[in-house]
Amino acid sequence: MNLPNALTVSRLILVPVFLLALFAEGGHNTTWRWIASGIFAVAAITDRYDGHIARKRGQVTDFGKIADPIADKALTGSALIGLSMLGDLAWWVTIVILIREIGVTMLRFAVIRNGVISASPGGKAKTFVQIIAIALYLMPLPDGIDVVRIAAMGLAVILTVGTGIDYVVRAAAFYPRAKPGPG
Repeated sequence: MNLPNALTVSRLILVPVFLLALFAEGGHNTTWRWIASGIFAVAAITDRYDGHIARKRGQVTDFGKIADPIADKALTGSALIGLSMLGDLAWWVTIVILIREIGVTMLRFAVIRNGVISASPGGKAKTFVQIIAIALYLMPLPDGIDVVRIAAMGLAVILTVGTGIDYVVRAAAFYPRAKPGPG
């Protein structure tokens, strides 16, 4: 166990705590929504630093390579599903994002023996925008901010789909095409 892996595990532990806060008192209590937003922010910050610390200190582990994307998807997936269950976010948004996230995670695991598909700049931007958009939906802000929430989530969906296509193209490069036989 090293610091980056401890941060990843802490993110996994925070997911059910976040969900308890999100759904407390019916899911729309202002105090509990702020608490859920704070827990989400702390967990999202651990995602920012675990990989950075692991690479900087030379502490990249097989556990981290597997657990980190699972922890990321558990956090964002639980937030999206929770928001949709509460009626705060359209289900189609949650479904599109989850299909891409699960698909890319499966692609990463499929090619892990041949190499690692590292996060692209677009993938990092996607993650950042998703976190901001989810946070805007979690926080009990005035209705006047709805246009900002919708715009942020719209951008998150566009980046999610676009980077998903990019990952499929990059994963395909790990599998050379069969050469045609003679004749």
